[in-house]
Amino acid sequence: MSASVDWDLARVVAGKVSSRSTFDRGGTDSSYLVPGLDRELQTLTAQAEELVAAETRLVSLEGPARSKVTDRRGWVDANLSSFDRLLRPLLDKLSDDDSEVGTGRFARLTEPLAGSIGPRLAGIEMGALLGWMSTRVIGQYDLLIIEDERPEDQDWVYYVAPNVLGLERRYGFEPSQFRLWIAIHECTHRAQFTGVPWLRPYFLSLVDGLIDSVDPDPERVFATIRAAVDERRARRADPDAEGALDGGIARLLASPEQKMVLDQVTGLMSLLEGHGDVTMDRAGRDLIPSQPRFARVLSERRANASGPARLFQKLLGFEAKLAQYAEGEAFIAAVEGAGGRELFDQVWKRAENLPTIDEIRNPELWIGRVNASTSV
Repeated sequence: MSASVDWDLARVVAGKVSSRSTFDRGGTDSSYLVPGLDRELQTLTAQAEELVAAETRLVSLEGPARSKVTDRRGWVDANLSSFDRLLRPLLDKLSDDDSEVGTGRFARLTEPLAGSIGPRLAGIEMGALLGWMSTRVIGQYDLLIIEDERPEDQDWVYYVAPNVLGLERRYGFEPSQFRLWIAIHECTHRAQFTGVPWLRPYFLSLVDGLIDSVDPDPERVFATIRAAVDERRARRADPDAEGALDGGIARLLASPEQKMVLDQVTGLMSLLEGHGDVTMDRAGRDLIPSQPRFARVLSERRANASGPARLFQKLLGFEAKLAQYAEGEAFIAAVEGAGGRELFDQVWKRAENLPTIDEIRNPELWIGRVNASTSV
């Protein structure tokens, strides 16, 4: 793993953060349920994949989906590996002694972090991030397929057992219905990335573009953070007002060029998340009569975070992510209202047909652009 992050420390910190969650405390030990959960989700994942293919007409080109039930530590380990693969070029760039980053203002400002302190600080930050997320995630499709990595370690549909079981217990969800509902959502994301041949390379090209453009100016970074903190203090009387932290720390620190790429990523993720939710509702309609309640409870759970959790969501851009679901669903409804599913399916034809974030929020712009291009 990359030397610029102390990944072992990140793992320890994540474990401590996730263990402090009160979400699944107060009930009886449910670890004995995990083997049965694993067996059922293998069956339900296969069923979900068939339902998704019938609903979306997206068929995976990489074989059947594979499910993996894990605990929070296992989810953290999987994501540490994914982050390492994803961030390796950036971390190598920042740790290169011959780069301008290593010899200019950045080196002088970070001199106190020389030796092991820098990697340890990065490990603490990464661990805190993943530890908190591990208490919230129910399922996840691992889309970061890297050609030089072992294929058996990739392309998994993950389910986080304590979070699945905790939600079922707390809200009285019927387990088989809830599990199939989750599986449909994650299999939809897998169908998107394995059934549309160009989509995964396109997404990774956006990520690579962001990484390649990183040229940190610490003075600007520190000034931006200070301004955001000052603004936050000034807005305490109206904590829901829009401000610099909206969109997360990544957008806060991004250059104008990076913000353009972030807008592309935001548009794409709004489409994919909205499509995932729409497919959940449609593909499972006849088999999951409780899905309206599932959707309502999880939506309220997302929206009702308060205190430190609310601030953490802002820092990470989670509140912006939550808006992606609603915006994506509204975009799909508008497009299908104008031209049915045949028009919507144009998004999968080529990268140029993907909606921008402005088109997501104003679907008539996308409808006019795509109709014009197909009529030529």
